[in-house]
Amino acid sequence: MSNAFDSLAQALGTAFKESPGEPWSDDVFESWARRVFTYQLETNPVYAAYVRKRGVTPSNVAHWSEIPWVPASAFKAVRLVSGDPSQVERVFQTSGTTGVGRRGEHHVLDLGLYEDSLIPNMMRHLYTGGPDGPDGQDRPDGDSPTLPILALAPAPADVPESSLSFMLGAALDGLSGGQGGFFVTRDGVIDTAGLSEVLVEAASRGTPLLLAGTAFAFVHWLDWLKEHSAGFDLPQGSLIMETGGFKGRSRVLERPEFYASLSETHGVPFEAIVNEYGMTELLSQFYDGPVAAVSGMDLEGRRHVPPPWVRTRVLDPNTLSAVPMGEPGLLCHYDLANAGSVMAVLTEDQGVAVEDGFRVLGRVQGAEPRGCSLAMDDLLSGVRS
Repeated sequence: MSNAFDSLAQALGTAFKESPGEPWSDDVFESWARRVFTYQLETNPVYAAYVRKRGVTPSNVAHWSEIPWVPASAFKAVRLVSGDPSQVERVFQTSGTTGVGRRGEHHVLDLGLYEDSLIPNMMRHLYTGGPDGPDGQDRPDGDSPTLPILALAPAPADVPESSLSFMLGAALDGLSGGQGGFFVTRDGVIDTAGLSEVLVEAASRGTPLLLAGTAFAFVHWLDWLKEHSAGFDLPQGSLIMETGGFKGRSRVLERPEFYASLSETHGVPFEAIVNEYGMTELLSQFYDGPVAAVSGMDLEGRRHVPPPWVRTRVLDPNTLSAVPMGEPGLLCHYDLANAGSVMAVLTEDQGVAVEDGFRVLGRVQGAEPRGCSLAMDDLLSGVRS
């Protein structure tokens, strides 16, 4: 890594670890965003050309929200690296289940910075649940590991291109002391016998655990449980974390039905079931509980909470200007953990801004918004010039 990126990554990592749950003031985020933006203009020629075409410079940006974003689809079209491409440590790829053609790629310069972002944020939401946790009690946060992770996902070594498997592997090592494991093969087959055995052992010991995986993997697991008239009572304090949607890989369940099935077959309350919202193009994640004060069956009232180093805007899909709180639009994330690629990413997800977070409404249907198409034209013209 270059000295410039190494210095920036170390400073960001320290800031992430020092304040995982304390909101950053606007001034603090503004200062960091400007520093990352300036660095990316100096080290990412593709992004720099795109920004110049839009007539933006650090001196005429009055607020972090004016820093130009790139559409998430840009990660399919061009290589976005803020630094030396030869120093990339890992290339994560999108699932490739939406659209056709090339999969999106996130070239990550520093996996350590990724871990510095994901570990404190996950610990805040899932490992130190606080008074809003599912059992109403603080979780231990000392040196002893808590919540072994049982992952309905392939192991990182089997799918090095998967950011989700990397995230769960890093959490298993960094938060669970290596306790737990992965129970899906590279080919997507669930090790039902192995997972059942571990769940029975956990129940007999009374050890709380985190059962985590994609929504579609959970549906296949639920189908297997139904077929075998099986179920488990997870120890008190256990959590279930689902993520990623169904992606055409399983039948689709509406969220209330999905959570009811998870609750019934695993003996956990609704508030112990957490959704993680993340994407390959971002190195930070968003959780809707349990710290987010979820309330039983009121799934519609949940919100995803950004970590302090992320700001989320909601933009009108036609004008791409900010919409008032509570009105739907496209989610646009400014993620400082993306220092090695592009900080500002406009997603294809619809959502609404609420107090202290946002709600996800679903994917954009139909043609790409015109503003995103124009942004892609500007981005590609910079590559050609």
